[in-house]
Amino acid sequence: MRNERHGERLSDEEMELFLQYLHRFANHDLDLFALMEVGDPEHPAYVTFTREPAAGVDSSAYQRP
Repeated sequence: MRNERHGERLSDEEMELFLQYLHRFANHDLDLFALMEVGDPEHPAYVTFTREPAAGVDSSAYQRP
């Protein structure tokens, strides 16, 4: 992953902090915010957080950091 503000790769410490926040979000706030548009406005990425795997995708395909 890259820090887009500074154009550099996230440090191990930053990545660990990101994953901690992601896990906290999934445990506590997932029902409040489920859909996001992120990245460059010209080429956005759409992120969906759900409690179930995407239709047709086996849950073993997902990595758990």
